[in-house]
Amino acid sequence: MEYDYVIVGAGSAGCVLANRLSADPGVSVALVEAGGQDDKLEIRMPAGFAKLFKTEYDWNYTTAKQSEMSGRELYWPRGRVIGGSSSLNAQMWVRGCQRDYDQWEIPGWSYEEVLPYFTKAEHRVGSNNGGVYGSSGPLFISELRSPNVTTAAFLQACEELGYTRLAELNGRSNEGYSATPVTQNRGRRWSAADAYLRPALKRPNLTVITGATVDRVVFEGTRAVAVEHDGGAQIKAKREVILSAGAIGSPHLLMRSGVGAADELRDAGVTVVHDLPEVGRNLQDHLSSGVFVQCKQPVTLTKAESIGNLLRYIVLRSGMLTTNVGEAVAFIRTSPEEPAPDIELIFAPGPFVDHGLTPPTGHGLTVGVILLQPQSRGRVTLNGRDAVIDPAYLSQEGDIKRLVAGLKAAKQIFATTAMKPWAGPPMAPYPGPESDEELAQWVRERGETLYHPVGTCRMGVDAESVVDPSLKVRGLDGLRVVDASIMPTLNRGHTHAPAIMIGEKGAELIAKR
Repeated sequence: MEYDYVIVGAGSAGCVLANRLSADPGVSVALVEAGGQDDKLEIRMPAGFAKLFKTEYDWNYTTAKQSEMSGRELYWPRGRVIGGSSSLNAQMWVRGCQRDYDQWEIPGWSYEEVLPYFTKAEHRVGSNNGGVYGSSGPLFISELRSPNVTTAAFLQACEELGYTRLAELNGRSNEGYSATPVTQNRGRRWSAADAYLRPALKRPNLTVITGATVDRVVFEGTRAVAVEHDGGAQIKAKREVILSAGAIGSPHLLMRSGVGAADELRDAGVTVVHDLPEVGRNLQDHLSSGVFVQCKQPVTLTKAESIGNLLRYIVLRSGMLTTNVGEAVAFIRTSPEEPAPDIELIFAPGPFVDHGLTPPTGHGLTVGVILLQPQSRGRVTLNGRDAVIDPAYLSQEGDIKRLVAGLKAAKQIFATTAMKPWAGPPMAPYPGPESDEELAQWVRERGETLYHPVGTCRMGVDAESVVDPSLKVRGLDGLRVVDASIMPTLNRGHTHAPAIMIGEKGAELIAKR
């Protein structure tokens, strides 16, 4: 099997690449995915994503023990299915703000330069104030069809606290509050596979290979010439191998292939192809905590899985099962010294505990608190052939201070007049901490990922960066990384949108060769 381009990973960026590169009938493209098809109801049904966690559709990663998180090993779900994590996520389309991309200081990747790739992807349905969104792209961006009554109260609470109402969340600044734009089409999840891959499947020059776990990239000298999967089968690349396996999968595959810190590779029993010490470093993630309260009225998502709601979804594509759970957001600065929002508040009209894996015992409400610009940096390393994920959460003191300030802001939301008809006392497992020390301990004992790892194949103009601004792996030929792992720093938003943007821009860079 030989193709011009071999793409590893059918996630957000990989699906974009498969579509855009195969649009040229003069090239052949193979898309290789470890998981299987995305035909399960819980993928299509927006509210069903937590049902996919810790199943065959999930890589089901676990971090190393986190010394600053009460010694816990944290669960990290990542999509192992066509569509990747865009088939498992909460469908929130949140680009971030202008500063997120300008702060990279990389030619070709400023906000003004990446903005056309966001709008190229977007097909905004509904409001588009100021023409912020694209309107003719393949990825549907819509408003929720059946938002919960308590979500309107959250938005009123934000107004009561003096936050800015955003006409559109995805403009140059996202400081303020808004209902959440979602990647849905008529009440149904619209993943990267729906938007990009399915329309391209009839092309004779595109081959999709599922159930194939890539073990390594094969090199001839310093040139990538193939990938090897499942114990020895090879798929050859005449032009390029492109890694789109994500912030865990891409550095893991590079290291298994002999690209990384030479001494560490030798210690792991891997033959060194190229000494590139930054592979796997610079790991960043959005750490999440939250405030949970009882709801005074039985209107939340706790009873969303009833037969009536299921029928309403199947027949009308409306009702509670069209929720993405995170129905509204507020981006805030916890101090005037912050140059842009440092905390995101996410409102869920239900008790979203332990990634939704713990069934709720009653009606409750959640305001999640997310640290947007962590100072802490972690790593992905090897233990033999296995990946070791160490995000090093809270290893920098400023991170816990910002999260504590964010939790205080979340508590203020529930104390407003707007939330008074709905918000009751603290709901287990949240104990209602008051002091800074108690709030910090709550973060350490119960904080979790918001599913946004980036940075482990850092792009840069410096010689130490893993990829250059054209996404080519430094010191090697015929090999690029095109996914969120190339992001030098996290965005003040969510990572599905930049992953799509990176795929769009990456496809153009590859086509130009």
